[in-house]
Amino acid sequence: MKKFILACVFFLVAIVFFVFYTFYSTGFFRDIENSFPGSIEHRIQLPGVEDMQISYEDDFMLLSSDDRASRRDGSAKQGHLYYMDLTNTSFEPIRLTTDLTFPFFPHGISMIRNAQQVYKVFVVNHANNSQSIEVFDLYQDSLKYVQTLKDASMVSPNDVVAIDEERFYFTNDHGFTKGLGKLGEEYLGWAVSNVVYFDGNTYREVADGIAYANGINFDFKRNKLFVASPRNFLVKVFDRRDNGDLDFVENIDCGTGVDNIEFSPDGKIWIGCHPSLLSFTAYAQGNKPIAPSEIITIDYRNRGDYSKEIVFVDDGENMSASSVAVVYKDYIFAGNVMDDHFLILKKE
Repeated sequence: MKKFILACVFFLVAIVFFVFYTFYSTGFFRDIENSFPGSIEHRIQLPGVEDMQISYEDDFMLLSSDDRASRRDGSAKQGHLYYMDLTNTSFEPIRLTTDLTFPFFPHGISMIRNAQQVYKVFVVNHANNSQSIEVFDLYQDSLKYVQTLKDASMVSPNDVVAIDEERFYFTNDHGFTKGLGKLGEEYLGWAVSNVVYFDGNTYREVADGIAYANGINFDFKRNKLFVASPRNFLVKVFDRRDNGDLDFVENIDCGTGVDNIEFSPDGKIWIGCHPSLLSFTAYAQGNKPIAPSEIITIDYRNRGDYSKEIVFVDDGENMSASSVAVVYKDYIFAGNVMDDHFLILKKE
């Protein structure tokens, strides 16, 4: 009888610990207080602008838009890429994907320019449970479909970063796509997602043991790859070898659910974040009307030498579930997972 009682007590303690750990490790107890030393200049009505890429050479931005809320509710609408001329302060998005003949639900994006000023664009596509990376050529505001890339390594692709016109890295945010494995990743923080490298011919895993590998970006000047691990509130830093292999450098503790990673002209890292992952999950499932947003910057100078700044915090009333932030002059463009608009902020 005593053994049975002890077993029951142990089981109850384990349940309590599991619940507390889940709430604590996902930011549930954090106080969200709105903060931004600036103004909201524009609310652009475009749904689910989850990722953004700026060309500072040619002063434009590429937007990835997918109406995930409608798709969740059973009325899927074709997603699109949009072009925005940043020299025109009306900031009007121009739809690029006007004649696609296949289902297109874009997620992470990356682009790289060649000597002819043509941009090769790589886009993660979640179409009807078929995972792929779509490749386009972009010249000015004209987009041309090139090819679809598929591979068994694309388990649950989230974001992609181009190294050149042929080679790229992408993240899988899950190692499991259903069942207890997926639940363990999301609520216990099992670190089983990864980074995959495509060398133009073959795909291979180059980093693993990551909890929900999400945003990814490469700093060409410092030869470092940065990977967001929102479930552990970390940005993971890697050195890149010539053959594409990665050497782990360090973890940056960000204290928030980091999503997409971008660089500003001064070399700082800008990240759209989810300060409460459980609130985001409830919002994404349609169980809450809003979810908090946060934007941080990291001034990364060298191993162990960096500083973090919180730039923007919102409880969700102005914009829910921020996923990306990019800067252009005095403006901050803040995208999100599934709100019906994104924000253009102006710094003081």
